[in-house]
Amino acid sequence: MPYLRFFFLMMTITAINFMLVGLYKPWLMLWWEDFQNRRKVIRVYGSVALVSLMLYVVVRLID
Repeated sequence: MPYLRFFFLMMTITAINFMLVGLYKPWLMLWWEDFQNRRKVIRVYGSVALVSLMLYVVVRLID
């Protein structure tokens, strides 16, 4: 379980870092999209950060 908890923590930190980079230059993080804007960056990487943070908390409570 500690490895799973560590994985979700690192995934949260990575998604937050990607979101910060994407807020500066959206093209770097959304290169596969036809239209890149900061709202999409927040929607994609913000949702990944929130879901992985919730999973981290759940795994921490179970452990």
